[in-house]
Amino acid sequence: MDPTLAETLTRWRRHLHANPSLTLHEGPTAAFVVERLRELGVTEIVEGVGGHGVVATLHRPGSNRSVGLRADMDALPIEEAAQDLPWRSTNPGVMHACGHDGHTTALLGAAALLLRDESWTGTVRLVFQPAEEGGGGAASMVRDGLFQRFPMDRIFGWHNWPGLAAGTIAVHDSAVMAAGNRFELVIEGHAGHAALPHLTRDPILAAGHAIVACQSIVARNLDPMATGVVSLTVIEGGEAQNQIAARVVIKGSMRFLTEEVGEQIRDGLRRVAAGVSATFGVKAEAVIGGGVPVTANHPEARELAAEAAGAVTTLRRDIGPAMTGEDFSHFLNVVPGAFVWIGNGPAEGGCELHNPHYDFNDAVLPVASNFLAETARRALAKEPG
Repeated sequence: MDPTLAETLTRWRRHLHANPSLTLHEGPTAAFVVERLRELGVTEIVEGVGGHGVVATLHRPGSNRSVGLRADMDALPIEEAAQDLPWRSTNPGVMHACGHDGHTTALLGAAALLLRDESWTGTVRLVFQPAEEGGGGAASMVRDGLFQRFPMDRIFGWHNWPGLAAGTIAVHDSAVMAAGNRFELVIEGHAGHAALPHLTRDPILAAGHAIVACQSIVARNLDPMATGVVSLTVIEGGEAQNQIAARVVIKGSMRFLTEEVGEQIRDGLRRVAAGVSATFGVKAEAVIGGGVPVTANHPEARELAAEAAGAVTTLRRDIGPAMTGEDFSHFLNVVPGAFVWIGNGPAEGGCELHNPHYDFNDAVLPVASNFLAETARRALAKEPG
């Protein structure tokens, strides 16, 4: 990649970091993407796909093959902690703590590279997806007819990965990221005076026991060789220090690599709710929310991605899956494809994903853009398997 384009991509990425769009509110980011695509010379652009999604098409006659390249656009409801960062978020309480600013910019860079290269023929779909962070953006795009309106033989995506050497690409044999569901334990008690607990039904006491019991679901119910995670992340309840509350809500996330384990975890949460209800005289319910399937690579697409990665940078094939989730999996349930990791460098000093000190490594942009462009070229040159 020439230095001028690399500098341009860095500028765009830092603009997106300074102006993050929260999940389901990606309108400003989508508008920025459309403006940059038009500057690059892209003319086929469709907005509003599955929400704020944008799909742009590059086409050259000579082949009926097609390929999709995807980037996610949304940011997280996290207050950025890096006070001295020149491109720090200007949107209070919202930041790109997962690197979607880099993902979006790298796909713009791939568009620039493909537009300059006349060696390929066929159709490239540039899919800028909204609402990846729990907003169901991929599923919304599928429901909005993504693959019917914009046919593609295969689709590819990537995620930056702190802790993996910057620019190194990891390609997994099958599972890349876990399936998961969000959940709530809703505990309804009977409020009253803190000095008269016998006249109440204390949901906070019940919640404390539920928290401990939830940690036994994986430790004492799953086969030790199976993989599962239950994390309780939010507790809401209580209004006054001298009142026993009426209601407590515990929110959390479960992750798993097989549906059998997922159902064991869901059953465990229901048993915990039933148990605290019976023990403490409260009404408790496990509310299981939506989730994502396992992100698993298709064999033929996986090998194509590995070949493209090896042509661009250092390739790793020895890294296991992570228990993080990725709704790119909804795309992979419809068309073949692959999802890879590209190293973001050391995970130190708060550079982990979803950390308030996180920042995307701009040095990775040329590698990511080149990987996406090379993957598209190779996909268009090969019949789908």
